[in-house]
Amino acid sequence: MQMRTIFLATFCLSTLGLNAAAAATTASEIRDAAGQFIETWADEQRQQQYEVNFTVGSIDSRLSLAACEQALETAFTNDPLRTTSPSVMVSCAGERPWRMFVTASVEVHGPALVAARPLARGERISGELLQEKQVQINASRRGILTDIEQVSGMLVRRPVNAGSVLTPDLLEAPNAVERGDHVIITAKSAVFSVSSRGKALASASVGEQVMVENLQSARTVRATVTAPGRVEIAM
Repeated sequence: MQMRTIFLATFCLSTLGLNAAAAATTASEIRDAAGQFIETWADEQRQQQYEVNFTVGSIDSRLSLAACEQALETAFTNDPLRTTSPSVMVSCAGERPWRMFVTASVEVHGPALVAARPLARGERISGELLQEKQVQINASRRGILTDIEQVSGMLVRRPVNAGSVLTPDLLEAPNAVERGDHVIITAKSAVFSVSSRGKALASASVGEQVMVENLQSARTVRATVTAPGRVEIAM
């Protein structure tokens, strides 16, 4: 009788173990979910003429998390276009929620603007100064530029070597207003607007604020630059 009791207890424990294992989310399932998520994202990038290669990091095969009653959720925790080692968060929002971070190695290649020759600080960008080249886009954490029209006329903030990838932080918009310039001041409200002539007391680009002197009233006001030679104040 005692031997039978021990056998039954052992059998029950083994069955419980098998049921628990069957009800668990395995490391393989988590890794597959991360891989499928990245593959879907990679397909979207390929439609944008980017070439994407990736490998999903390994997960300890002994890992076992609670079973998920619904499809696993996946999302990048950082921008894969700005890092070669993004992480994918795989999570379950079921009754026993959990989340797991899976690392990956990703390479994204595509067209970007590079300097056709050395660029000096303060030089104004034009089409002949740039060329398009296939580069590893996510090797730069600062982003890339692809449209010559969008950067044409901007100024180089610091020297750039020939062949260097052009990034947003290397360029700045030229001043739309220079210190001493005569400007049109527009005072606007929801009902009407009034314009007057003024003089800029500092230099600024579009979107920046600048102090201007109203030449009619001699008052000094703070205004926002809206276009070359034009500023606006709210009433």
